[in-house]
Amino acid sequence: MITPALPPSREPSRTNSTEESITAWALAARGGDPDAVDLFVRALHRDVRHYVTYLGADPQSADDLTQDTFLRALGSLQRFEGRSSARTWLFSIARHAVIDSIRYRSCRPRLSDTDDWESAAEHTQPCDLPGFEEGIALAELVGALPDDRREAFVLTQLLGLPYAEAAHASDCPIGTVRSRVARARTSLIEWLDEAERGAPLAVAA
Repeated sequence: MITPALPPSREPSRTNSTEESITAWALAARGGDPDAVDLFVRALHRDVRHYVTYLGADPQSADDLTQDTFLRALGSLQRFEGRSSARTWLFSIARHAVIDSIRYRSCRPRLSDTDDWESAAEHTQPCDLPGFEEGIALAELVGALPDDRREAFVLTQLLGLPYAEAAHASDCPIGTVRSRVARARTSLIEWLDEAERGAPLAVAA
């Protein structure tokens, strides 16, 4: 029997010292410290790549969007004042990079109708994340969520952003983020139950 193994329904949090260090590196990088730039990029590179992948980037564009995110961030450091955490600030930039990429692609002819999002997510997601039981990949189920719920779930439940910061990164009220996460969790638990019974996946509306 497959037991639905989703993260607990609570706001995950990273240690204050870690977040303070990352923000301090961003502020030091703003002042021209090359070591701080390196530390800042290394600390958040993996999370940014996971985030853009969960927002729909394919394997090739995920790397490009991650690089674009950091290029935008480093070019905008003079405007970063530390009012929010550097992680929240960077995820907001990543989100805009993905949106710009989608807009750009929508104006160009599609070369292929193949959507390999699930494969990309599974290859970039650590296999010890909740949901990898008896061959069921959480990434595949998360990929079936509507875009807004997927983003809220990924930011809070997989990347560990507090709800308030996820709301800031997503440019929406905190109550909206809570609602989206709750609805995403409900759908995922239902889908895990359906997978156990061998029922077809019912995509959330």
